[in-house]
Amino acid sequence: MATLVSVNVGLPKDVAWQGRTVHTGVWKAPVDGPVMLRRTNLDGDGQGDLAGHGGEQRAVLVYQLDSYRHWRDVLDRDDLAPGAFGENFTVDGLPDDEVCVGDRFRVGGALVEVTQPRVTCYRVGMRLGEPRLPALLVAHHRPGFYLRVLREGAVRAGDELVKVADGPEHVTVAEIDALLYLPGHDRAAVARALRVDALSPGWKGSLRALLEEPEGRPGNPGLGPVAPPPAWAGFRPLVVTGVHQETADVTSLRLAAPDGAPLPPPVAGQFLTVRLAAGLVRSYSLSGPPGGASYRISVKLEPGGAGGTFLREHVRAGTTLDTAAPRGAFTLDRSDRPVLLVSAGIGATPLLAMLHDLAGHGSGRAVWWLHGARDGAGHAFAGEVRALLTRLPSAREVVCYSRPRPQDRPGVDYTRAGRLDAGVLSGLDLPPSAVAYVCGPAGFMDDVTAGLTAAGIVEVHREQFTALAGSTPGISAATAGPPRSRPGPGPTVTFARSGVTAGWSDGDGSVLALAEDCRVPVRWSCRTGVCHSCETGLLSGEVESVPEPLDPPAAGTVLICCARPRTDLVLDL
Repeated sequence: MATLVSVNVGLPKDVAWQGRTVHTGVWKAPVDGPVMLRRTNLDGDGQGDLAGHGGEQRAVLVYQLDSYRHWRDVLDRDDLAPGAFGENFTVDGLPDDEVCVGDRFRVGGALVEVTQPRVTCYRVGMRLGEPRLPALLVAHHRPGFYLRVLREGAVRAGDELVKVADGPEHVTVAEIDALLYLPGHDRAAVARALRVDALSPGWKGSLRALLEEPEGRPGNPGLGPVAPPPAWAGFRPLVVTGVHQETADVTSLRLAAPDGAPLPPPVAGQFLTVRLAAGLVRSYSLSGPPGGASYRISVKLEPGGAGGTFLREHVRAGTTLDTAAPRGAFTLDRSDRPVLLVSAGIGATPLLAMLHDLAGHGSGRAVWWLHGARDGAGHAFAGEVRALLTRLPSAREVVCYSRPRPQDRPGVDYTRAGRLDAGVLSGLDLPPSAVAYVCGPAGFMDDVTAGLTAAGIVEVHREQFTALAGSTPGISAATAGPPRSRPGPGPTVTFARSGVTAGWSDGDGSVLALAEDCRVPVRWSCRTGVCHSCETGLLSGEVESVPEPLDPPAAGTVLICCARPRTDLVLDL
């Protein structure tokens, strides 16, 4: 029989950490007497980051005395008291390798159900001053687990946890944790875990992604999109075979192998990264058909932009550009579901490649081309798109001009005046079963994503040309200023999307820490090679990993929280 040894609560607070402020509820302390357990929390308890913790599926975190004894030995610690691992229930019994997702227990006046393992993040390591801990919890098969509350009631230390129902399929907490975070991802075991109704929606989505990915491809699709492996390592020379002016500020370039040999076909939606000059690296979406002897990229020449200025002044037919292989996980799926291609301005380029792919395969899918431009003069690829749509039997086009000219013809050049936004989408009767691809300015993407979601579209993929917004859970916002380059004695690290080059120093510790010092937007959660939030395209160079990730990243990518440069690097960051 398992026993509730301690009930631990704590409200979020601001904690100083590595020169930053973290808002966290990981500090828990035992309480005496009965505590009311409610649907989303214990009275007096709270979480600082509700995106990763708390809520109905994660109302109570449980950790075991046996694991405390294990960590006292492994970490040589004698100061581990109940609540030290951020848990609400410290229990004697209920080990992770015996408790199953879907098990139900009566404790005090409450009824609870196991929903998922703990998602380890950096804050448990911060709490104990042990940065390795997020990885160790997974590697040692001792993550702990969450409960949801089926019946509210008072609980107190000393209560017994009485099992009243077994979880279907008998998938243990340790087993399901390893399925997601450790190498192997046994597909039969994943399918079995997905049959457990009690498993939280987030974990179901991650495990479903594991099943949908082709077998044998490196990477962990359960933790993030996995792109096809790059066709070549580093940069290779490609020659410009043609330059075409699409509009006053959009130019297309065709690139081919200098010897005329066929180029590896990209996947529709991917991009190319080109080294224009020393320290000047830019990425541009492929806009042409996926097959053929050349690649086409289309570039908006922004006033004062370094990349556009270089292209305008120095690149002609015959110019050679060092080019990385096509990359990116923003790629067209191969289902038969309706597809929505939603763009504004130059954001049309990756979606145009998808449209070429659909037309080239004679797809019978319902295809919606939804595009916004300022006017006819700025409407790039208009004729090309319409020609492709005529080859698709179930295609529909909606084009919005925000400021049409007098000569722009409604019903011919454009569908309606005004911006393409959530309001327009609401009146289109979009099929909820569709998969949507969205590209354009950040504000546009936020607005239309909200509109698509309101229309019942569940699967929405987005592509952003500039650096992605940072994701640093729990870190209080601070005004740091724009990204900055800096010198250093070691290899250079170029952050291509941010336009920053930095010299490495052994004191940096990791590429993630270097990026943070250069104010490059970064995304992370565990900082120890578990969660893959920081997985980044490695365009060229070699790294070593300290520590080694628990599950290796996809081919052509690195986990920057573990990476240290062996050579000069170019990263898609």
